[in-house]
Amino acid sequence: MVQFGGVDYFNIESLLSAEEKLVRDTVRDFVSKEVIPVIEKHFREGTFPIHLVKKMGELGLLGPTFPAKYGCAEMNNVSYGLIMQELERGDSSIRSFASVQSGLVMYPIFTFGTDEQKEKWLPRLARGESIGCFGLTEPDFGSNPGGMKTHAEKKGNKYVLNGAKMWITNGTIADVAVVWAKLDGKVRGFLVEKGMKGFSAPEMKGKHSLRASVTSELVFQDCEIPDENLLPGSTGLRSPLMCLDQARYGIAWGAIGSAMACYDAALSYAKSRIQFDKPIAAFQITQEKLVFMLSEITKGQLLDLQLGRLKDQEKHKPVQVSMAKRNNVHYALEIARVARTILGANGILDEYPVMRHMANLESVYTYEGTHDIHTLIIGADITGLQAFS
Repeated sequence: MVQFGGVDYFNIESLLSAEEKLVRDTVRDFVSKEVIPVIEKHFREGTFPIHLVKKMGELGLLGPTFPAKYGCAEMNNVSYGLIMQELERGDSSIRSFASVQSGLVMYPIFTFGTDEQKEKWLPRLARGESIGCFGLTEPDFGSNPGGMKTHAEKKGNKYVLNGAKMWITNGTIADVAVVWAKLDGKVRGFLVEKGMKGFSAPEMKGKHSLRASVTSELVFQDCEIPDENLLPGSTGLRSPLMCLDQARYGIAWGAIGSAMACYDAALSYAKSRIQFDKPIAAFQITQEKLVFMLSEITKGQLLDLQLGRLKDQEKHKPVQVSMAKRNNVHYALEIARVARTILGANGILDEYPVMRHMANLESVYTYEGTHDIHTLIIGADITGLQAFS
């Protein structure tokens, strides 16, 4: 196995602290040794490598920005981004797992939960002993989460939940679901635990993308939830949108990891593939493709780094996260497609990672806010004019 050396044309390495470099290199080594040797098999068979979860927990990759008193590593946001970048170099499914566990499960419990909820769930989620999922998207409401039909009613000392969620990462294997439902017309968060009466989470099959990820429905039929499982700090639709801001930040970094993997595979192939008595890397069109890929990776890296620094200074705006997610996923998908053309017919084989990343990125392009929705979010910010109906 050849160790991945990274892609860094502008010496961005010099802008990282010693701790940030150590975090990146630790995850890079983990991905090279633990993820890449098994991921093609899992992708082919449509299974999630669940044995990696506790290893990620042991390395501090789950909820790494939260306080040490909950068993977390208290890393900064740039380090968190580098973790997501390296995990997605392995596969979008691995980054998605860690992103959901950290940004969509641990974050709302930490931000909106009680001390008891934090003490119960955060340490075990950080260790990978428990798995979480996030239930917002519904069969009829994706880009318009405010239209959700899932609702809760207060009955005595419990809540009764009815409705359904769809496209839920980790749903079937989750021990706890952070579920968003309307209570008296206001969106609130609830912790729904595996085995609760009226709760089921069937896995969705037949995917051509994110095949190594567990994607599920969540179904609630008179699901009974005790009083203490309401997230008391959740106060409307803004609460789940705050969670999505965390997840989109990780996606912006992760997409660059996918792009780096595709570029690295294409460059190596172009140098070794001989046509017309010379490597195809010697041809002008191939060089133009490689320059395009490297340029867009470099731009994305700089966008991510500045966003991470702003986030660490508590100066970032959600619309900046939208720009980074929109830009980086768009160009990562283009890079995967261009890399496939350099590999030619070999590009569709699972001997190379390119087609797998391309298929995964088609989902990443859509989830956590579609490309078009992020376009309108940014457009409204720069014009002051709302294009949504």
